[in-house]
Amino acid sequence: MRTADLAVIALYLAGITWFGARFRHTQKSLKDYYLGGRTAPWWAIALSIVSAETSTLTIIGTPSLAFAGNLGFLQVVFGYLLARVVISTLFLPHYFRGEMFTAYELIGRRFGVRLRRLTAATFLVVRGLAEGVRVFAISIVISIVLGTGEIASIVLILCLTLFYTFEGGMTAVIWTDVVQMFLYVVGAVVSLFVILHHIPGGWGHVVAVAAPAGKFHLFDFGFQFTRQFFSLPYTFWAGVIGGCFLTTASHGTEQLFVQRLLAARSQAESRLALLASWVVIFIQFSLFLAIGAILYVFYKDANLPPPQPPDSLYPGFVWHYLPPGLAGLVIAAVLAAAMSNLSAALNSLSSTTIMDFYRPLRPGHSERTYLRLARGATVVWGLALFGVGVVARHWGPVLETGLKVASLAYGGLLGVFLLGVLTKRVGESAAITGMICGLCAVVSVWRGTSIAWTWYAAIGTSVTFLTGWLASYVEGARAWLTTKLRSPD
Repeated sequence: MRTADLAVIALYLAGITWFGARFRHTQKSLKDYYLGGRTAPWWAIALSIVSAETSTLTIIGTPSLAFAGNLGFLQVVFGYLLARVVISTLFLPHYFRGEMFTAYELIGRRFGVRLRRLTAATFLVVRGLAEGVRVFAISIVISIVLGTGEIASIVLILCLTLFYTFEGGMTAVIWTDVVQMFLYVVGAVVSLFVILHHIPGGWGHVVAVAAPAGKFHLFDFGFQFTRQFFSLPYTFWAGVIGGCFLTTASHGTEQLFVQRLLAARSQAESRLALLASWVVIFIQFSLFLAIGAILYVFYKDANLPPPQPPDSLYPGFVWHYLPPGLAGLVIAAVLAAAMSNLSAALNSLSSTTIMDFYRPLRPGHSERTYLRLARGATVVWGLALFGVGVVARHWGPVLETGLKVASLAYGGLLGVFLLGVLTKRVGESAAITGMICGLCAVVSVWRGTSIAWTWYAAIGTSVTFLTGWLASYVEGARAWLTTKLRSPD
């Protein structure tokens, strides 16, 4: 452990915690705590969306994808752009009709309280599990740096993030996201040039070695409808179609992202923030994949064995090869991404718990009481994520594990939202039937087939929508038959 690096890391952790906690004085109501008072500019919300979307999974998981494979993951990112267009067209106009705090209020207005609670509960379970994977990912980095155990590492970062999220609410989340995103992008750019400096011949040598090995291969347009076609996660069709469904579900129906869109000053600014975030996302994924390809050349030239676990590739290089002080800056950048995503998850889990479950059952409390309960829910979810993070140590590579966990339920959520905005005849019971069938279908695909996770959201959405739509006709026929049987004629 080097004193300069640890000093940089400690300074960052103390500084960002202090910065986030300073927003406590602006928290007077639930609108302040969960929507930041709708005062944040579009560019800050765009960067906050990016911070929530990338996280530590991206920073430590993406380089290992290029190290072991190629740039094919970028095909999924093209699906992200298509999804943002769909969300801007279909969902944002509905979200800005009246004041909403959560995505699931829209479902309540369209279908009823039972489906609102079902979709909200699905989000709580899925986000809790997915975020637990991200909490474990944080511990990988901290364990390398401090030499502490994984559990102690989880406790450290979780307590610091929980403190400023508890104090500053969504305002703290958004503005710490802006600071932290800037930090980890700068850290990645700096580390890229440092890695190149360690390779004789620089970028020219990287291209000469990595290109023949297929590390810069991007597009796979294979279109044979075979078992293998659906088992490959990073083809163009799986990326664009699967990525579109996945991101439409996450950014359009999951409270973690919808909460940011609702925090914008207007629908126009919300749309601008969403579309602008894709540009940054594309640059970031390209940057981290390039780092992975460069590290492949570094390890090959040095005849070093692949790192174990694979997700330790990037943080391990940073800590062992970067100069003192600079290594601490890059590690602080990785922690920045972790804390920004974790704070957003805590706030969105709390908002769904209070706004979709507690407040409808106990509507008579004062804003002060609700604000106190909101902070209490944040603490409870902090403890829950600690438990999931401990268990997640045995679930496999962090990036794909996190995406797989989320993808299992995304299709059901998206299918229900599409039934709500695209149909008028489908009622609550039919939509619930569709969602349950969609969830069961995806779990069956996950457990019983080799179909890649990139298709899970598309499959779940299709089954949910079609089953719900058909169930509405069955219900209509049943109602017609019942009426006829009761008719005196």
